[in-house]
Amino acid sequence: MKQLFLASLLGSTIALCTAAMAADNDLKTLEAAAKAEGAVNSVGMPDDWANWKGTWEDLAKTYGLKHIDTDMSSAQEIAKFAAEKDNASADIGDVGAAFGPIAVKQGVAQPYKPSTWAQVPDWAKDKDGNWALAYTGTIAFIINKKLLHGSEAPKSWADLEKGKYKVSIGDVSTAAQAANGVLAAAIAKGGDEKNIQPALLMFAEIAKQGRLSLANPTIATMEKGEVEVGVVWDFNGLSFRNKMVNKDDYIVLIPSDGSVISGYTTIINKYAKHPNAAKLTREYIFSDAGQTNLARGNARPIRAEHLTLPADVQANLLPNEQYKHVTPIKDADAWEKTSKGLPQKWQEEVIINMQ
Repeated sequence: MKQLFLASLLGSTIALCTAAMAADNDLKTLEAAAKAEGAVNSVGMPDDWANWKGTWEDLAKTYGLKHIDTDMSSAQEIAKFAAEKDNASADIGDVGAAFGPIAVKQGVAQPYKPSTWAQVPDWAKDKDGNWALAYTGTIAFIINKKLLHGSEAPKSWADLEKGKYKVSIGDVSTAAQAANGVLAAAIAKGGDEKNIQPALLMFAEIAKQGRLSLANPTIATMEKGEVEVGVVWDFNGLSFRNKMVNKDDYIVLIPSDGSVISGYTTIINKYAKHPNAAKLTREYIFSDAGQTNLARGNARPIRAEHLTLPADVQANLLPNEQYKHVTPIKDADAWEKTSKGLPQKWQEEVIINMQ
């Protein structure tokens, strides 16, 4: 029996080693092919967003890949891939989570699973490897302590509802951040992608009390002292705080009673002229070094729980424990439908109540 067990164990070990060697050889082949292509052209991945600059510099230094980027929206990226299929100018793009499945439906993406694939949560990736979130955005509060006039900073949506804080969420008709803020509040109060009524009722009550601010939470409005509590993506809140003259005046936190987590995914152009360079770029983005680069840009890496980040980088992110009660969007189709109707509902049920 022991001999059979040892033989089985030895066979498993050999199989694992063989698989590891195959993966290593595949990466070496990919690196060589990418180097031969010599370039990777991106869309929606500018230097100053999520520290993409660090990634492009590393790819140039390590693999000799030249790079150019054209900044554009997620919808524009997918349209560009489709329009230029006979003469593609872009190899890879970075789009909002909802646009990954859209790229697949439109047939403009090609798959690649990086070697760290198993550490990407199932909710954050396409089973076939066509898309996977590299970093996340979670709806958070950014709070100007100096404007609270002695009140304790809100730690939850419940605090926000019963407090005296002025709340800035932005324009839900144009900003995905604001719309997701409404969804986050709905989830915290028992709603979901199909039912945002709990959030609309909460914001309507805040509006009746004269506490709903029309100021969009941005660096400019915060510097002017127009935002007491802003509803923002965590990476925006952290970036805003770090750019303030007195950053200790600001608190960024995830509401403790619930929030929504989403993020951004790379899509590799099905018609890319440099497909291997694009695949190697995704491989690098999901590596420890690539994930650390994103964290340096205040974006929370999708593999955050598997990383040991440098102390100075970790200090600029929120602690992992703050994300215990966040919920990914489970029904993207339902949320797309609900979010399209949100602007009208916001006007009819919330704005109408403003003092």
